[in-house]
Amino acid sequence: MLNLKIVSPEKVEFTGEVNSVKVPGTMGCFEILSNHAPIISTLQKGIVEYDDQQLAILGGFVAVQKNEVSLCVEISED
Repeated sequence: MLNLKIVSPEKVEFTGEVNSVKVPGTMGCFEILSNHAPIISTLQKGIVEYDDQQLAILGGFVAVQKNEVSLCVEISED
């Protein structure tokens, strides 16, 4: 399991345990699973998917370390 935290400038959008997270990286979409290697990446406009949820973003950053996934994103209002 991964501990996911998604924050935007307005509020904490989500905090909890998930099985996987798919993010729109600026070099292409990628999936984060348990025991993923540590990484920091920029995100582009797209969809963040975690378990059965989807969140449209305009961009941001993701950091992964020791099954802790932190997203700092700007939420799309569309």
